[in-house]
Amino acid sequence: MKIKVCGLRDKENIKAVAALSPDYMGFIFYGLTPRFVGELPVANLHGIPSSIIKTAVFVNETAENISGLIDKYKFDAIQLHGSEGPELCALFKGRVKVIKAFGLNEDFDFEQLYPYADHVDFFLFDTKTNIHGGSGQSFDWGILDKYELDIPFFLSGGLSLDNLDEIKNITHPQFYGVDLNSRFETEPAMKDIKKLEKAFALIKQIDTNEIRS
Repeated sequence: MKIKVCGLRDKENIKAVAALSPDYMGFIFYGLTPRFVGELPVANLHGIPSSIIKTAVFVNETAENISGLIDKYKFDAIQLHGSEGPELCALFKGRVKVIKAFGLNEDFDFEQLYPYADHVDFFLFDTKTNIHGGSGQSFDWGILDKYELDIPFFLSGGLSLDNLDEIKNITHPQFYGVDLNSRFETEPAMKDIKKLEKAFALIKQIDTNEIRS
């Protein structure tokens, strides 16, 4: 089970999260969220080990700006969290890992994912809301049973220490990782290291139990 910690900004907090060795760390380049990185100094990312996939998160950004920020910060992956089409994803597939996010509810039509199949590396399934992620709300994970593509996906949306243990009930073969964000903060963009330590230990335990079974 891969772990992505998203919504980072503060230099010392970035170091502390990196010391936990998540698989992915996310930085949000979207001005309408309290986790917006703003004028993030490049040096803030220098201490992140190469084993951690540095991920830039965008919402309906231009290809030119995405490309420039990939070069500036040496990102390894991008997460597209708006209404970006398959064509935009295709521009970056192969250059970086491409994660396309979708908000899910009980009416979600998984067929809309088919045009993206050749142009993304992962999907991320979040809770459908009027904002682009970071809502702290979860959705009915039973909906995931309707997903039939062979592209791995991250689970996002309201994950917390109160419900993280329940991910062991998700048996979908393409369930790849979890995205930890707003429920693991002391304030927006400041991660609670103690909570993350507990989450990492819990996920490790779930993985160990799955291997044994």
